[in-house]
Amino acid sequence: MDKVNSLEILNRALVDGDQVQAVDETNKLLASGLTAEDIVINGLEKAMVSLSNKCTAEAFNLLEIMLVGRACMTVLKRLFPLQNKSRKTKATVVLASPEGDVHDLGKNILKTVLMASGFQVIDAGKDCPTERMIDLALQEKALAIGVSGLITTVIPQVRKIVPVLEEQGGRPDIRVMAGGAALKQSTAEDLNVDFLAVSAFDAVPFLESIIKNKEIYHE
Repeated sequence: MDKVNSLEILNRALVDGDQVQAVDETNKLLASGLTAEDIVINGLEKAMVSLSNKCTAEAFNLLEIMLVGRACMTVLKRLFPLQNKSRKTKATVVLASPEGDVHDLGKNILKTVLMASGFQVIDAGKDCPTERMIDLALQEKALAIGVSGLITTVIPQVRKIVPVLEEQGGRPDIRVMAGGAALKQSTAEDLNVDFLAVSAFDAVPFLESIIKNKEIYHE
């Protein structure tokens, strides 16, 4: 069976919430030489798009979302064991699903990718008020705030993050990035954020570029 068919089977297993088959297909894909990044982008993130479409059509239920979430997290644990938890971190990032969004699958994918890439992640949870994520970012001296949205109704919440952050004195030190199945259909300008990620892996070079620029500035 080729990699494309196996990815399609993985996608269906995730959408069905079938943890056993999802891990089985993940193991096959890894054995065939596919990278963790490929599996996340072409497997997990495509499953998120399918779930987002269901949410938009209101043809979903919380049990279904929970099952998909568990299957995705099981695959993520297989892809990113996070064995080196004690190593020095590059910077701190606060992650949240904005107020009104009770889904955290996209956020959890980004969290895993960032931790595997050497960042400390403060998880503000789902349905998170803007003020809470900003308070955490200020307290932790975070490099950035990252928000992930599965439904388009949270776009107004995303747009107000930067203005509130400016009021609290957190700009320009703290950047704001967005992503997720619903938000990535928009633009960074429309969302009023510094960066819009198409994939969870896009956030890593963006954050590392901020760190590099700060190092150059302080030299």
